[in-house]
Amino acid sequence: MIHANTRNESERIYQLWDEALGKKDLEASLALYAEDASIESPLVRHLMNTGEGIMQGKENLRRFIAKVFQTNPAQRKRFKQGFFSDGRVVTWEYPRSSPDGEQMDLVEIMEIEDGLIRRHRVYWGWYALKLQILNEA
Repeated sequence: MIHANTRNESERIYQLWDEALGKKDLEASLALYAEDASIESPLVRHLMNTGEGIMQGKENLRRFIAKVFQTNPAQRKRFKQGFFSDGRVVTWEYPRSSPDGEQMDLVEIMEIEDGLIRRHRVYWGWYALKLQILNEA
C-alpha cells in the first residue's frame, strides 16, 4: 500500500524538478539530490566526453547539470501529461509529439529516498537520439 506522504514526496520532486528545469536553476535542481546520487543518461557521455553514461556524487552532478542547462537545444521542451509513482520511484514521459510540435522524447525515472533523488535515469527515444547524433556530426 502506498502511503500519502510518499506519494506527496514523489509529486514534490516531480514539480520542483520541472520548475528548476524550466528556470535552468542549478542550485534548485541540486537541492533535490542526495549527496551520493547518480544520473544515468546518454547525455552524460556526450556532454562530459566520457566512455560511461553515469555521473555519481553531487559535485559531479553539479558539473553535468550546469552543462545540460547551458546546452539545451530548442527541441528540449517540457510538455508532459502527469507522472506515475509507487511512492519510491517516480517516472514520466516527454512524448515526441506535443501541442507545440516535436520535442525531445525522453522518459525520466527517479528513485526517491528520504525525500531526495538517489538515482536518476533518463531514457531517450529515437527523435532525441537523432538530434544528438546530428549535433555530434
